[in-house]
Amino acid sequence: MTDNNRIVSFDDELLILVDNNDTVVGYNDKNACHNGNGILHRAFSVFIFNSKNELLIHQRSSHKRLWNLFWTNSCCSHPRKGESYEVATKRRVKEELGLTTRLMYLYKFQYQAKFGDKGSENELCSVFIGKSNNLPMVNPNEISDWRYISIHELNEELINYPDRYTPWFKMEWKTITEKYLDTIKNLNT
Repeated sequence: MTDNNRIVSFDDELLILVDNNDTVVGYNDKNACHNGNGILHRAFSVFIFNSKNELLIHQRSSHKRLWNLFWTNSCCSHPRKGESYEVATKRRVKEELGLTTRLMYLYKFQYQAKFGDKGSENELCSVFIGKSNNLPMVNPNEISDWRYISIHELNEELINYPDRYTPWFKMEWKTITEKYLDTIKNLNT
């Protein structure tokens, strides 16, 4: 069993600054990257499905600076200075969810979203999917609640309660359901 109660996210961790073409242009701490309108940096989102093709979603911790207590995809974070996406995604899935699973890259997109006067996301985000039937052992410093939800139920919730979900998740889910449902159905655990 892993210790999933430890603090795994730090305001001073160095994130990877990029241009619109994903060329590294420098590094800055996480706090600075999310101030004001944000500084463009690398990020990733992970979507983990079970064998019923239900998606593991989570409610962000109340301690999060941006979009606290909003529902979102299985795991989302940033590669740190010197980390590849492969290393960063595996690290974060383990730290947040206590899970280990093979991940597959789907696509990359850029977005910016402001969260009132608390700051902004300004990210070039790579999206990954994986499959696991193991129940998560969530880190309460990162996650307040979690559940598996069917694709149909999630689509209904996003229509009826869109303000409960993070902006990046809504953008990613739209692309996933339009282009990658067959890929999800063919994933192996």
